[in-house]
Amino acid sequence: MTDKNIEDITLSKPVIEMATVANEFCYFFETIENKDKETIIDFVQRILPLLYLKGTLLPEIEPQNPDANERFVTEEQWERVFTELRDKFGNDDEYWIIDPQYINETEPLKASLSENIADIYQDMKDFILLLQKNTLDARENAIYDCSVLLGNHWGYRVGNIFTRIHHLIYFEEETDSVY
Repeated sequence: MTDKNIEDITLSKPVIEMATVANEFCYFFETIENKDKETIIDFVQRILPLLYLKGTLLPEIEPQNPDANERFVTEEQWERVFTELRDKFGNDDEYWIIDPQYINETEPLKASLSENIADIYQDMKDFILLLQKNTLDARENAIYDCSVLLGNHWGYRVGNIFTRIHHLIYFEEETDSVY
């Protein structure tokens, strides 16, 4: 590693760790076809807190060239992840939440595990692909965008999903049901 890389915050340990967790998250959902609901729920229960934690540890960066920001995940890719998950979760996919993102809403909102996970997948995959461009501008934008989206997009979804997953695991255990 050169002295330049040591000083480059875009190649710091927190960024590499976030990329590693994000990559594991994306790979799991890209290879979901042969996974059952119980495996998916167990994975989500374990990876979401780690993903959130690693996201909060990203360095604060202001991109020097915001025009270098890109999004990569297509609507078809998002739809594939969403549909696979919706089929796996079945009746357990939808649930009700009070979402603090919508401050003026006093009524519960219908949420979807598959939609929320697909949204996080899109943000994580875009983060990874932009990092892989391996230019300073791309890395700065990837880190900045991931941090901003943690605050206003995928961070909320992690919280919503985690509450539902927790209920599915522990409530279902109490009633001796299978996920």
